[in-house]
Amino acid sequence: MDENRIVKKLSRVGILGNVVLALFKLLAGIFGRSGAMISDAAHSLSDVFATLIAYVGVRLSRQQEDEDHPYGHERLECVASLTLGLILAGTGLGIGYSGVRKLLYERDSLEIPTMLPLIAAIVSVVTKEAMFWYTMHYAKKLDSAAFRADAWHHRSDAISSVGSFAGIGLAMLGFPVMDPIAGLFICLLILKVAYDISKDSVVKMLDTACDKAFVQKLRLFIAGQPGVRGIDLLRTRQFGNRIYVDLEISVKRDISLLEAHEIAENVHSRVEQEYPKVKHIMIHVNPEEENDGTKKGQNGV
Repeated sequence: MDENRIVKKLSRVGILGNVVLALFKLLAGIFGRSGAMISDAAHSLSDVFATLIAYVGVRLSRQQEDEDHPYGHERLECVASLTLGLILAGTGLGIGYSGVRKLLYERDSLEIPTMLPLIAAIVSVVTKEAMFWYTMHYAKKLDSAAFRADAWHHRSDAISSVGSFAGIGLAMLGFPVMDPIAGLFICLLILKVAYDISKDSVVKMLDTACDKAFVQKLRLFIAGQPGVRGIDLLRTRQFGNRIYVDLEISVKRDISLLEAHEIAENVHSRVEQEYPKVKHIMIHVNPEEENDGTKKGQNGV
């Protein structure tokens, strides 16, 4: 299955599943007298917009390079992920506000929920957890930050439904105050996921270096290539879900420019073959240092 078909399939499943689930939970919350379930329905409804944004972000990020964007469009996926994080944060704050308002101003009018929202919570946990695994499976295949964020959006909805189940269950046992408290618990969980998604997106938009383990592995791989006598500089930066590398290598000082160029070309090709996430590696060739530690000129490739 090609990437475009996967993206369309994920989007259809996410949007349709969330619309049906949100409607079911909303009706269950209204007729079952549960504010926590209504808040949970709002969370599911936000997932609809999350999936739409993920779909648009992924499609735009996979456009080919053009004259105005010679480095590609991968960062648009980070923009989509950041937008998802902000939507999630807004949803969490809205749910938290509703819970606080009920605890402070509507405590005396709280009702005991019926069995209906409890059943809806169970259905939501099972459905959203299944959607999490389904979306994450294809997000890994696509190496998509936006759909990973969308998957965690599903997982946060499943966890919030667990909170709803606990709050509704305790409210049915005679503690109606637990229903809005469950809403506050949902708020905190959603804000945590929103923070993690937003942080990851910002990191990838700021040319942050790859982790030390990856850099060390890459360094050892380059050092083992034919003709490379040393690594003078190695820098990496994340560009959306891709990586750019700036490299300076040392070669024997008495070889020809053509030989030096062939060594650099081999390193360039081998790195991009071995590490598919590396979109491009820029290589500068230095002559190997003499015994006195000096260098005589530099050639760039």
